[in-house]
Amino acid sequence: MRTFFYVITTLFVIGLAFWAYRENYATQAALSETKSLRQEIRDAHDRLAVLRAEWAYLNRPDRLRDLAEINFDSLGLLPLHPEQFGNADQISYPPDPLIDITNFVDVANLPDELSEDRP
Repeated sequence: MRTFFYVITTLFVIGLAFWAYRENYATQAALSETKSLRQEIRDAHDRLAVLRAEWAYLNRPDRLRDLAEINFDSLGLLPLHPEQFGNADQISYPPDPLIDITNFVDVANLPDELSEDRP
């Protein structure tokens, strides 16, 4: 009986060692993947910062004004002035459509048997 217990215990320890070995490698793989994903995110943030800086540089008002003047013949762009804009109260909105009620029900003159069913 002792021998059987020792064999079972040994097999159980070997099984636990194998399980711990596999879990260790799975954890290492997950940590490696996490590290590479974080690096990709950092790289994407760096690229985004560069793109935002380029966008801000290309949208400088003096540069856009010069481009509008250079391409005036083909584009016909004019500078904007405050008097070109209107107020919100000057907008004419369409009126709300009136609902045409054609099939109406006169609730006041319902027969008594129908009105008793209602609470």
